[in-house]
Order: sequence, then C-alpha cells, then structure tokens
Amino acid sequence: MSTTPETNPLLQDEPLPVPFHRIRAEHVGPGIRAALARAEAELAELVAAPGERTYTNTVGRLEEITERLSRAIRPASVLVSLMNTPEIREAYDTVLPEFSAFFARIALNGELWRAVRAAAESPEAASLDRVRRRHLEKTVRAFVRAGADLEPAQKERVEALRVELSRLQTEFSNHVLDSTNAWEMVLTDEAELAGLPESARTQARAAAEARGVEGWRFTLHQPSVQPFLQYAERRDLRQRIHRAYANRASEAPHDNRPLVGRILALRRELAELLGFRHWADYELEEAMARSGERAMAFEEDLTARTRPFWEREMAALEEFARDELGLDPLQPWDVAFATERMRRARFDLDAEEVRPYFPMDRVQDGLFELARRLFGVAVKERKVEEVWHPEVKYYDAFDESGRRLGGFYTDWHPRESKRGGAWMNGVVLGGPRPGGGWDEHLAMIVGNMSPPEGDRPALLTHREVETVFHEFGHLLHHLLSRVEVRELGGTRVPTDWVELPSQIMENWTWERPALELFARHWQTGEPIPDPLFAKMKAARTFMAATFQMRQLSFGTLDLDLHVRFDPVHGGDPIARSREVLARFHPRPDFADDHFVTGFTHIFAGGYAAGYYSYLWSEVLDADAFSRFEREGLFSREAGSAFVASVLSRGDDTDPAELFREFMGRDPDPDALLRRNLGAVG
Repeated sequence: MSTTPETNPLLQDEPLPVPFHRIRAEHVGPGIRAALARAEAELAELVAAPGERTYTNTVGRLEEITERLSRAIRPASVLVSLMNTPEIREAYDTVLPEFSAFFARIALNGELWRAVRAAAESPEAASLDRVRRRHLEKTVRAFVRAGADLEPAQKERVEALRVELSRLQTEFSNHVLDSTNAWEMVLTDEAELAGLPESARTQARAAAEARGVEGWRFTLHQPSVQPFLQYAERRDLRQRIHRAYANRASEAPHDNRPLVGRILALRRELAELLGFRHWADYELEEAMARSGERAMAFEEDLTARTRPFWEREMAALEEFARDELGLDPLQPWDVAFATERMRRARFDLDAEEVRPYFPMDRVQDGLFELARRLFGVAVKERKVEEVWHPEVKYYDAFDESGRRLGGFYTDWHPRESKRGGAWMNGVVLGGPRPGGGWDEHLAMIVGNMSPPEGDRPALLTHREVETVFHEFGHLLHHLLSRVEVRELGGTRVPTDWVELPSQIMENWTWERPALELFARHWQTGEPIPDPLFAKMKAARTFMAATFQMRQLSFGTLDLDLHVRFDPVHGGDPIARSREVLARFHPRPDFADDHFVTGFTHIFAGGYAAGYYSYLWSEVLDADAFSRFEREGLFSREAGSAFVASVLSRGDDTDPAELFREFMGRDPDPDALLRRNLGAVG
C-alpha cells in the first residue's frame, strides 16, 4: 500500500478535521512507519547540520520533528480506544514498539544530546524570551531525566524498558476492555428487576435485543452496572454483578495479575537506572508535588482529616442498612443500594428524579452558553464526514472576535468497541506558523453516558452532567492554548495541575443560575422545581466523606505501589493492594477482590504515581471557584482572568505562580474540607 499523504489518512497534515472515516487497519503500519522514517531522516539532518547550535535550529527543530510524528500516530491510538476491532488492535500493537523505541532513543542519542547542550550554552540562550527559555531548560532536564548521561549499556536497557512498558500497558488496557465485554447477566424474570428504574430496564431490554436474546441484559459498562448496584432489590444479583466488576481482568484469557507486578518492577528498575529512588520520585520531579513522599504526605494528611467524618457516615449507613433494610452485616454490594435508600429517607430525593431535567443535547447547549458568557468561546456544530461512528458529532469553536480556535468531536455513549470511562484527547495542538498565523487546535471529548432509549433522548444523571462539564474543562484548556511552544501548551502540564480546569467546571452544575441555562424537563421544558433543587443542594454533601475516602484510597494505593512496595522482593502486589485498600473500608473483607487488575488509570492511563492529583486539584478548584462566587457566577472579568492565567497558559509558567496570578495568593489548603465536609478538620 502507498504511504503518501494523498492515500494514507494518517499522513495528512491539512486540513482539519482528521479523516477518521477513512482510516483502516491497513493504514496503521505503513503510515506510522513512513512517519517514523521521515522523523529518523530529519533527526539525522538535525544532528549533522553544520554551524552554531541555537535554540531554533536544535531544540525548536526537535520539537517540530516529534510533534509531526506524534500527530501521525494519534488517530490510530484514538481508534484503539474508540473503535477497537481485532484488526486495528493488531496493527497498532505491531507498530507501537517501533514508535516507543524512537522516542526512547531520542534522549539516548549522544550526538543529539551534545547539540542540545551546545544550544543551551550558546550566547543566544540568555536572550531567549521567558517561554522559550523555560522550554530550553525543561528540554535539558528531560534529556538528563531520560538517561542522556548514562553509559551505553545502560542506555540500551532504558530503551528496552520503555518499549516493554509501552507494550505491557497497552496489553493491560486491552485485557480490561475484553474482560468487561466478555461478561453479561441476562435476566428473564421481571421480578428480578425489582427496584430498578424504568431507564435501567429500558437500557437492559435494548441491550438484550441487540444481542438477539430474550429478557434484560446487564453488562459491566458503567451505565448498566451502576444503576443495578444502586437500585436492584435482589441482593444476590447485586453481589453477582459487583463481584464481576471488582474482579475484571483477573482470569484467563484476560488476566492482568502477572502484568501488575511486571509493570511495577520495570518502572522501579527504570527509575533507579535514571537516578531516582522509585517511580513516584521520577514522575513527580516536574510536578507541583515534586516528590513521592510529598504526595504521600498530602494523601495521609487529608486521610487523617477526612477519617472522622467518614467513620460517622459509615456508622450511620450501617445502622440504617441494619434497622431499615435488614442488611446485616453490610456488604460491598449493599453500599450503593443502602446509600441511595438513605438519601431518599433523609432528603426525599431519588437520584433518578432529576434525570428528566438533563437531556444530553440541552446539557451540551447550556454548557456552550456558559463557555460563551464566561470565557468568550462560541461553539457551533458542523456536519462532517470525518467521524468514526454515526453518533459522533463535530463542532467548531471561535473566540469572541470570531477567530476560529479549532474544532472538537463528541462521542458520549457506550459501545463494546470503546474503553470505559470519560476523557478528553488532544488530537492536534495548534501553534504559531513559521510564516505567520496560527494552526488550529483539534480535540475530542468522550464518555460512556446513559444512552437514548427508543424515542426518548439520552437523559443524564447529575453525576453524568458533572462529568460532561469536567471533560469540557479539559477541552477548553486545549482549545484556548496560546503558548507558542507546543510542548508547553494545552494540557501538557504537570498531572497535579491538569485537573484544575476540568474540576472547576463541575461547580457550575450546582448553581441555580447556571442550571437555568439547560436543566429543563425533556418533555415539558419546565425548569427543575425549586423544591427538587433544594433537595439536590441539601444532599450535595451527603456521604461526601465516603466519596473523598474512596478517592484517597485510590491515590494512596497508587503511591504505595510506586513508593513503598518493592516489586522485586515485596511479595504479591495484589495482596499488597488489598492490605492498603482495607484501611479505607469498614471491614478488611471489603477489599477482598482484584480491583487493581482493572485500575487502568495507573497501569494504562498515564496517572501512575499521579492519582493523588485529583484531590490535589480539588483543593485548587474549591479555592479558585470562590473567586467566581465573590465576583459573580457569570463574571466575564473573572472568566477572562481564568483564561489569561490558566486556560491559555499551558505550562509556560510554574503552576504555583499561575495560581497566584489568578487568585492573588497561594492556595488555601482548607478550601476542599469546607466545601465537601462543611468544616475544617
């Protein structure tokens, strides 16, 4: 097959959007290999170039080469996440080691390293503007961190470790997807559906019909498993689906148990080769936390301050479950069910009661209107062919002057070819053109939200609404980037800073003036009634300490495995995971599962030693939102300041300084406890 830009969609540079509709498995290997060959040739030219080394002809040129290569593989990696067919997966898995090896070799190229050092020591370096100077300094550190000063045999081992880790992480993700898709529970007796809301029944019926079976089909995808655990009255069936979900990817042929230990061991070996005590110190050196120990201290401090609130919540839940529901003792598969029943008893609020007020299209329209009012971003749908599935939509985004910032796709509902969760992918990060002007941005926001049911539109839970707003915050961070150096732009920031733009957006889903923009009944158009909204607000912090402890359990487990656990001599990482998680449950047996074999965030999703960042960023967002509370929920001045200090800046300045720029001070560490728990503990 030809691999020219005219015939291979992976090699297209212009125009946007990317022609996803034309990408086939047969394009992946030839296209990426052609991009690799070009990058190798360009890198050789860079190293061999005569004359004085400068930032522009060395570091700037290196960024151009790697950015063009990354752009070639991104559409293929997107399809692996969103339309995972055996053919696409095999083609991608075959070429991924070659791609990973190229990037592993960059910092290990002695001649290139000498060229970068020469550029850093040149007279020009002192006269660079602030952003390029930061880029130069970070590039030098990146070479050192990647092993540029190692001996040849050590460099060879570093490259092998990075290639193997890339392969294993992809395999881990595939196992989770495959094991999720392999399980189903088909019920044929309607009595077994007792307690389930109509929306869950309708989805299950549609899932059964799609498979050509009678009855109601339940799966391990979130829109199916979550309502079942929350509402189903049959305790034995809740137990069945809970155990299946909590033990995903823990048995052949999709067994991640050996991969967990292997990935941890390779990460530890790589970190030590590069001069670090463990993977967390390596990963966090450039983050706000700076070290694994500081991140662990953050987790431990917040855990200690949350625990008293959590213990009171769990005692109340166990008492309610025993006295009102006859669930004694409380089991893991009872928690969501008992929590929902206690919410109803305390607040007369059924989580399903608000769903009719959140049709997906209106939620999205309201979100776009909020972005226009706050940040001056206008969004307009455009019909395009370049999509990977009929449900996908495409939008153009413009700033307040009418200049197009770029475009983005939305893909909101689950399917078996799509990995679970919700995320934003930056496909193309724009930047200045050599001849003037600005290349546009391209991204996508993805979820696994409740799908449409027959003639009824997709009606979201409030938690799903929060997720839509969250991912749109990441999208704004990408689309509004004005950093002239792409490697420092958009969401290419420390992990413990990247969640601030996303998490702050969730706050507006709890504010009546913002809800007035979109929260209207899908049939009548009526807004959420005042009594219902009052119940929502009253219940906002219901079991908040329990949710916070859940997040702390994940962050603590992540750091324990990457800081304190010895993957070579420390025994079984599955057993260690259970020991750690047991401290965050009412009884140790609650952790008697294989949660870690499905923990894609840290074993396949880029959050290794970084899961703490969700709560770290929640501290930042709880504090930063207080400015909007003071100045107005739709304050254009505060919104413009957030764009100027955060959304447009990427990593062009230390995040702590950017926060001070927006708030005029350092973060208030008690802001999260005040918002979530109503007190400073």
